[in-house]
Amino acid sequence: MSSMTLEDFLEEWNNGSDKLLVHTSGSTGHPKPMWVEKAKMLNSARITCDFLGLRAGDTALLCMPLDYIAGKMVAVRAIERHLRLINEKPSGHPLATPFKELKDGEPLTFAAMVPLQVYNTLMIPEECQRLRTIRHLIIGGGAVDKKMSEALRDFPNNIWSSYAMTETLSHIALRRVNGPDANDWYTPFDTVDISQAADGCLVINAPLVHDGILKTNDIVEIRETAVKGKMQKQFRVVGRKDNVINSGGIKIQIEEVESALKPFLKAPFAITKAPNEKFGEEVVLVTEADDMSEIQEICVNALPRYWQPRRYLHVDNIPMTETGKPARQQIEQIARG
Repeated sequence: MSSMTLEDFLEEWNNGSDKLLVHTSGSTGHPKPMWVEKAKMLNSARITCDFLGLRAGDTALLCMPLDYIAGKMVAVRAIERHLRLINEKPSGHPLATPFKELKDGEPLTFAAMVPLQVYNTLMIPEECQRLRTIRHLIIGGGAVDKKMSEALRDFPNNIWSSYAMTETLSHIALRRVNGPDANDWYTPFDTVDISQAADGCLVINAPLVHDGILKTNDIVEIRETAVKGKMQKQFRVVGRKDNVINSGGIKIQIEEVESALKPFLKAPFAITKAPNEKFGEEVVLVTEADDMSEIQEICVNALPRYWQPRRYLHVDNIPMTETGKPARQQIEQIARG
């Protein structure tokens, strides 16, 4: 699929049709096409702009591909709220150079990035300093891990991790990453109701952005807590239902194993599964590291016994989607041989 330009998007947006073609991210398979209503995209944009207090004339950075909903929704927010859109070619370093559209010392009001872009930016002092000046930063398309959260904790701006799906036209809930309100629980927007299915997965009712009830594959915990003086539901994501490894009757959540290993493994890696004659399924670690004995020693020390991989595989590059998520299906195929 060729990369969409801003001109392409605006032509499609203004073509008279009430619907627009988007594609899912492809993290658990091939990207799938979906037709969505432009009116609901405007609803989503309005909800976010109202929540963040964005006003006409504020600046917004578009630095993600317009082929996917996250990039499209940055453009739609600019349309809905009359923001000054700064269009940068998507890259791993979106803040590499100052933006010529901004006056000296003028900060960006709003930006949305994937975790990889934020990670790269934090590594370069000049880029990191520019990141600190963005008033509202939303990080989506992947988990904000503990290490990144720690690096962002003292930033003076407002940094949010988003819970988003293509089906809900970007995010329906945010959680604060930095400052005194930082926590691991997502707070849905006021127009969104959540519940939990019998299998523990999140169920979303968001009529302004999606027709009907939407059952996700995300296993969650839900709580009610006081937010700004009123009781409100919040949720925490444990992992995906399709990322569960059933090994000898013990259910192992892939994301939890990866989270436990991230502080100790420097090279890119992913946890996946493969068939096992005795246990049904086994845990497999795929890594770009070369020294498997060192990786194994780390796993033995860092993981509970039943989480420890039974096989370790080297690859030159961990398969990733265009939006920066692990390509789970491809990684599992590697493990299956």
